[in-house]
Amino acid sequence: MAPVTNRGPAGEQPVACVLGNTNLIRALGLGGIRCAPVARRNSPPAFSRFVDARVEWADNWGNPEQLLRNLLDFAERTPTTPVLFYQHDGDLMFVSRNREALANHMRFVIGDQSLIEDLVDKTRFCELARRTGLPVPPSTVVRPHRGDPLPDLDLEYPIILKPLTRRDREWRPIAGAAKAVEVDSPAELRELWPQLAEHGVDLVAQQLVPGEEDRIESYHAYVDERGEVAGEFTGRKLRTLPRRLGDTTALTITDEPDVRELGRRCLRMLDLRGVAKLDFKRGPDGTLFLFEVNARFNLWHLPGAIAGVNLPALVYADLTGTPRPPVGPVRPGVTWSLPWKDLRAARESGMSPAAWLAWQARSDSRHVMALDDPMPFVRGMLWRHARRRLRLRR
Repeated sequence: MAPVTNRGPAGEQPVACVLGNTNLIRALGLGGIRCAPVARRNSPPAFSRFVDARVEWADNWGNPEQLLRNLLDFAERTPTTPVLFYQHDGDLMFVSRNREALANHMRFVIGDQSLIEDLVDKTRFCELARRTGLPVPPSTVVRPHRGDPLPDLDLEYPIILKPLTRRDREWRPIAGAAKAVEVDSPAELRELWPQLAEHGVDLVAQQLVPGEEDRIESYHAYVDERGEVAGEFTGRKLRTLPRRLGDTTALTITDEPDVRELGRRCLRMLDLRGVAKLDFKRGPDGTLFLFEVNARFNLWHLPGAIAGVNLPALVYADLTGTPRPPVGPVRPGVTWSLPWKDLRAARESGMSPAAWLAWQARSDSRHVMALDDPMPFVRGMLWRHARRRLRLRR
């Protein structure tokens, strides 16, 4: 199915309405595109030099009705139809489930609604992978509830357990800051089972692919409404926090032919349109296993834009009927980091502070921090933190 697209009238440059953070805003800004983030008044996105307006924030999970009203009110006050971008799972689901109401007032690209639901829901993704033949590790769905017996999983140990949807209140008591839990044996699962049943978190059990997190590689692409790949690049994680199964704190853009080819093949199997990020892990023998598919914009688009492939700018050009920006060839080696978490991640990996500082000095992009756009960090983070400390002292 073709993506939803809504092209507005020509004339004044349409603003990019951003459900996301400064990484996405900066990628758009590097393409010469002005932004209006959905953000709180004192949050970092509100202070970017690429921002001309702000849409009042509302929670995409907890209060989607208010968020929809805020977006539609903004669109009605805007001279030209805005172009909508969305960065996180909650943003993706909000746009997908409200696509008809939004399409009358905003321009955006998004995949088929049933496919989006299949990709975000990890239990549905397991069935989708079996149905389409995606190269995922052996997996099964586990639904622990109080009083349920321990299931007999038809998987080789060690395995990892991943939540259906990762919500901190339910998941942190089980795994802390990690995205998943590693289980080395049936005995270890038996010991963990009462805690899983107590919280009642639906899970995907997946056979572990050996190797550290720096063996996780990704394919990023924008597939236009004709089904053609308009832009693409590959990348690799460098560090995560926690070190095992954690969130990315440092990454690099790559140019890996086998990741690119397998990524393209998976998108053809899914018949997906729009933007996509496919996460793979390279096994000890070099085999690539698919972990997940994220059909949304993401933080990788900032270093990708610096490396020569600006996927958000390509989408903007197609939706506004303007010429596409030049694409590639991609420049491998461009890096991104989240500095205040990456320092800890680097120490956990055995990297010395001096070596980390030298690496940071060479880094091409950072979360929130940029010399040519300092206010998101200075006013959105430092000043807000200082004001909070002053209030506490008073």
